[in-house]
Amino acid sequence: MKKLIFASAMAAVAASAYAGLYGDTPDAKHAWAVHDHNRPNPVKVTPADQIGQPPSDAVVLFDGTQKSFDENWTDARGNKTKWKFVNGTMESVRSAGNICSREQFGDVQLHVEWQAPVKVSGFGQGRGNSGVFVLGGMYEVQVLDSYETNPADMKNPNYADGQAGAVYGQNPPLVNPTRKPGEWQVYDIVFHQPVFEGNTCVHPGSLTVFLNGVLVQDHWEVEGPTWHMRRTRQDKPRATKGSIQFQDHGNPVHFRNVWARHLPSRYANTTHGTYLAKEQDVAAQRKATAEKLLAKIDTSKCGANEVNAILEVVSYCKGEPFCGACKKICGGYLAKLNAMDGAALDQAKGEIMGVKRSCDVLARNKVVEKCPLKAKIEEIIKARGWDKKRR
Repeated sequence: MKKLIFASAMAAVAASAYAGLYGDTPDAKHAWAVHDHNRPNPVKVTPADQIGQPPSDAVVLFDGTQKSFDENWTDARGNKTKWKFVNGTMESVRSAGNICSREQFGDVQLHVEWQAPVKVSGFGQGRGNSGVFVLGGMYEVQVLDSYETNPADMKNPNYADGQAGAVYGQNPPLVNPTRKPGEWQVYDIVFHQPVFEGNTCVHPGSLTVFLNGVLVQDHWEVEGPTWHMRRTRQDKPRATKGSIQFQDHGNPVHFRNVWARHLPSRYANTTHGTYLAKEQDVAAQRKATAEKLLAKIDTSKCGANEVNAILEVVSYCKGEPFCGACKKICGGYLAKLNAMDGAALDQAKGEIMGVKRSCDVLARNKVVEKCPLKAKIEEIIKARGWDKKRR
């Protein structure tokens, strides 16, 4: 029996913890309260059984078959590519130009495995040179044999912002975790595109890159499109989607296991706080949530449940019809309290204290500055001695 009572009590606590007003309320930069049970849960994605394999929501661009090579890849003009399908890989061909994905991506998570030739000749930019481009060729993460790059003894001199793992021409990799030529290298890239308001760049876009599981670009904010020998800037809006591309730089570089995930812009949503959220978008989301919650309330009733529910509604939006409904329900509940005698109040203590907690959350967050209902409940608590600790 004790176990049953304890389980019932814990269930009640769990239910109360996820219902109604709980954490800090929404504000101008946050569409949701802290620990908000109305906030949409993430979509379920099934991870792959093996690391490096595509999860369930990935777009598989190349899986090692002739079919995926033929269907998913073209040249820069949308025609059949002159790259080769070789032993389950895509091999670059001199003078064939870049190979481009048919599908277009904006913000993206990208997985690519690449292999410089087993035997490389030359030095610097002549050793297994290629590149991984996002947004239709705008931004390049360098592909190169950088295993023995060592400018100090001139064994394989190269410039730092052109090594494997570099954002080409802009930022060298943090470290050099490349494997030997002929061994497979692994890129995991997260790209967020620039955001413009009119012709003004408000967020420059960024690249985060892992090379062989090692972080080599830590949310690098791209300065502009990547170019050889030239520094650029985010001077004008460009296409918001483009192909994934691999570069033909004259060396026979191989690619395999290519997949990508479309990502929502981290700059254009209402879930971020102070720096990123747009107040007009947050306000619209809050109003939409308030409308959904109000539709669930029977405004002809004025019990404690209805009071808690309508107080949650006004925590999202204090406009109409929300405030009107709040005044009606809370006014009705206040009239009920005024009509109760001492015995009835004591019997309803649990629900009254629950309403007080909701009022306290609104007061703490300055959603409502003066609340007659809260004042009445505090008067009842003091008169009934509910504020005194039991001995």
